[in-house]
Amino acid sequence: MTVRPFQDADWPQLWPLLRDTFAAGDTYAFAPDSSEAEIRKAWIDAPQSTWLACAADGRLLGTYILKPNQPGLGGHVCNCGYVVAPEARGQGIASAMCEHSQDEARRQGFRAMQFNLVVSTNEGAVRLWRKLGFHIVGTLPRAFRHAQRGYVDAYVMFKTLV
Repeated sequence: MTVRPFQDADWPQLWPLLRDTFAAGDTYAFAPDSSEAEIRKAWIDAPQSTWLACAADGRLLGTYILKPNQPGLGGHVCNCGYVVAPEARGQGIASAMCEHSQDEARRQGFRAMQFNLVVSTNEGAVRLWRKLGFHIVGTLPRAFRHAQRGYVDAYVMFKTLV
């Protein structure tokens, strides 16, 4: 597997993965019916960088974005979001992308990483982020409207990078 920067030619392969992930309504706050233009703006245009995890044959295994969590005086803390292709789950892709994103964040001068809305029912992600050194620094009671479970808690998770 390689992790490389997104290129415009990747969008036809990336869009269905993002569309299906966000439409599920169980891990991301994007509206399930978000348009292609809205998702492209949020995942490609707005972040500082967008990355793809690809198999040796070029298949898309996952993606992540990296951006400042806040502007100005909070800009030294970054924020990331990760999506793994359903057929690639359980193969260490999220772990590899998170480790890559931490290295890239350090390279770009970020001092810490914060996840603003980790859905509490996404137990695999919570477990992985903890394993990779992130701490829950806050619980947002019933802050996420889960498509199947209704209102559930979300976590703010944080890790110092330097």
